[in-house]
Amino acid sequence: MSDTADAKLRAARAAADMVETDMVVGLGSGSTASLVVRRLGERVRDEGVKLLGVPTSVLTVELAKEARILLRDVDDFASLDFAIDGADEIDPEFRMIKGRGGALLREKIVARASKRRVIVVTPEKRVNTLGLGAPVPVEVSPIGVRHIQGWLRDLGADTTLRLRPDETPYRTDGGNLIVDCRFPGIADPVALDAALQRTVGVYESGLFLSLCDLLVVGGPDGVELIEAIR
Repeated sequence: MSDTADAKLRAARAAADMVETDMVVGLGSGSTASLVVRRLGERVRDEGVKLLGVPTSVLTVELAKEARILLRDVDDFASLDFAIDGADEIDPEFRMIKGRGGALLREKIVARASKRRVIVVTPEKRVNTLGLGAPVPVEVSPIGVRHIQGWLRDLGADTTLRLRPDETPYRTDGGNLIVDCRFPGIADPVALDAALQRTVGVYESGLFLSLCDLLVVGGPDGVELIEAIR
């Protein structure tokens, strides 16, 4: 196992170990979140921890079922106790780019509905300026996507319609498309997110603002816990 993979595993397990019995927990999507789900499954099996999971993607549903985690829908609850997920990038103000796995809409709904949001990363995901390394995924309508991409380019983005390996358009679990928007650094994530949200045909952006309460950073020498400052 590489140093990065080992650090990711260490951080994911530390986050999963924060979950207490009888909690309702949002389960993120992606490689880091999958490690969290597997660890939660171990705790259910070995420690008798009782929890209800709220998944953010079909893939997370399948993984959670394998881990014997009981699942419910986000609309079954007024709020969730906890949500654990990864991030593609996070800046010093805890603003993030998420959605590389294509589940950004459900991820954002679950995060917004949760009382405490825990984000698990390794050090290279921490950046001073968002967008220099990772594009911003934007979930859009399949109708008029040519025009939507043009409007996104008007905001300064270099756009790429996400494709599957067979060159067909990638579809989210909700049947929508993803346009990956690369910006030459995002000076004002709040203003950009507002502009994206105003764009006709955009359902959600991969800019996650004010949706991290605790950052769990896995490194070569252990795990660092950083409380978000509001």
